[in-house]
Amino acid sequence: MHTAAEIVQKIHQGETTAQTIVQATLTRISQQDEHRNCFTTVLNSSALEASAEIDRKIAAGETVGPLAGVPFAVKNLFDIAGTVTLAGSKINQDHPPAKQDATAIARLKAAGAILIGALNMDEYAYGFVTINHHYGVTPNPHAPSRISGGSSGGSAASVAAGLVPLALGSDTNGSIRVPASLCGVYGFKPTYGRLSRAGAFLFSSSLDHIGPFAQTVQDIATTFEVLQGPDHRDPICTHRPAISPNLSGDIEGMKVAIATDHFAHGMTTTVAQALEKVATAIGAIETVTLPESARARAAAYLITASEGSQLHLARLQTRLQNFDPATCDRFLAGAMIPSSWYIQAQRFRRWYRDQVREIFSTVDLILAPTTPCPAPRIDQTTMELEGKVVLIRPHLGFYTQPLSFIGLPVLSVPVYLPGERPVGIQLIARPHDEATIFNAAAALEQKGIVQANIVPS
Repeated sequence: MHTAAEIVQKIHQGETTAQTIVQATLTRISQQDEHRNCFTTVLNSSALEASAEIDRKIAAGETVGPLAGVPFAVKNLFDIAGTVTLAGSKINQDHPPAKQDATAIARLKAAGAILIGALNMDEYAYGFVTINHHYGVTPNPHAPSRISGGSSGGSAASVAAGLVPLALGSDTNGSIRVPASLCGVYGFKPTYGRLSRAGAFLFSSSLDHIGPFAQTVQDIATTFEVLQGPDHRDPICTHRPAISPNLSGDIEGMKVAIATDHFAHGMTTTVAQALEKVATAIGAIETVTLPESARARAAAYLITASEGSQLHLARLQTRLQNFDPATCDRFLAGAMIPSSWYIQAQRFRRWYRDQVREIFSTVDLILAPTTPCPAPRIDQTTMELEGKVVLIRPHLGFYTQPLSFIGLPVLSVPVYLPGERPVGIQLIARPHDEATIFNAAAALEQKGIVQANIVPS
C-alpha cells in the first residue's frame, strides 16, 4: 500500500489513475476485511464514481486538490450523506440516513480524497479496545489474537493493515492515540477546537476532538492542513489562522523535556525502552512534572461519564437492553454522578490547565508514553505493572487522559523495537502549537527512530 503522498505523485505523473487506486483498495478490502473486521460500511459505487471524476478533471487539466485520488475511511461516528451513522451502536440502526457529510469528510473530498467507507469502533466511543458486542472485534493487524485499541480501533487497524492510507477517528480520552500506539501507526489529536467536529456523533462534548491516522508524518500533516478552518456548524471550532506544518526536521533550539511523576510509572520495559530511544534521538534530557496528573485523569473520568450519560439519558431510559454490555453499566453509573462532583472536576480542570501552561513557558515539547504496554490479548482483562494487577480496559488511557483533559495537541508516533510489538510515544505541545509537533516528528522520522510498518497483505 502506498502512502497518500506517493499516490498523489503517481497519479499526477500519469503512472496510475485514481480509478486504478480505488479499485485496488476495494479489492483489498473485499479480500481481507472478513478477518480484519475494520469496515462496517464499504461505499463501492460512490468511491468508483468519485475516482472517475478525479481522472476526468486531471485529463481535462482542471485543478484538483492536494489529496486527489487518495482513498480514506472514517470511524462510523462521522455522518456520511445517505448512510446511517451507527456510532458503534445497535440503537442508531433505527436512525434515518445522514442528510449531509460531516465537515471533515466534506473537506477531505474537496481536497480530492475519496471516501471508501466507515470503520468499526467501541459503542458510542466509550472504550479503549474495539471489542464491540454488535459489530465484533477488530483484531490487531500485527497480532490477530490481540486488540487494536479503541475506540477508533477500526481506523488505526485499517491503516496498519494497508487497507487505506488515511483514516479519521475521534479522541475524548485517548481514542486516537491508544489505537495508533497499539497498531503502530501515527495518530494525531490536534488542540481542542482546532478541527471542526460538525457531523460527528459526540460522546463528551467538552473533551471530544477529531483527527487523522496515517503511515507518515507528511500524510498526517497534509490531512491536518486540509481539515483546518472555522465552521459555523461547530461552535467550539477556532477562527485562528490556519498553520502550514513545517516538516524540515530542523529542531535546533527546540526545548524538549520528558514528563515525569505520573507519566514515569506503570509502563512495561518495551515502552520504557521506546521512550528512551525517542528521548535520546531528540536530545531530551530535562524532565518536567505536570502536577496532579493522577487527579486530572480522575477528573476526566468524571466529566466523561457525566456528559456521556446525560447525552444518552433518554436511550438509557427506553433502550437499555440494546446497549453493549461493556458500556451499559458505565453509562448508568455516570448518570448517577452528583452534579457537585462534575462542577468540582471542571474547577480542577481550569487549575490544572493553568499549571501546565506555565510549564510550556520553559519548554516547547514534552515526551510521554502513549500506552503502558504493547497490545494485550483480546481475552485478557488484567495485567501486572510494577507488581500491581490492574484492569486493562481503563488502564490503557493512563497516559493519554490527563492531556486531552486540557485539550493539548498530541501526536502519537510509532516505535518498533526488535522482536517487540509496536508502541507509541506522545509528542505534546502547548495549545495551538501543532507546528512544533510536526517538526519534531519529522526529525525523528528522518533519523529512522519512528516509522509505521504496514502489515503485508
